Amino acid sequence: MNKFAERLRELRIEKNLSQRGLAKETGVSQAAIARWESNLQVPNIDVAIMFAQYFQVTTDYLLGLEN
Repeated sequence: MNKFAERLRELRIEKNLSQRGLAKETGVSQAAIARWESNLQVPNIDVAIMFAQYFQVTTDYLLGLEN
């Protein structure tokens, strides 16, 4: 699993959100979240920035470039 997939899932679970709940909160589809968490796709940079802001982490953290 790549770091983005791993960290997105961890952050979502820390907030006690289902994939559907995160989709509702952020305006992206549950299917897209499932594909990202399953490492079937990677999001574009705008989505990565949006998730970093939502979870209040850096994009470097979300992408696995820092701890």
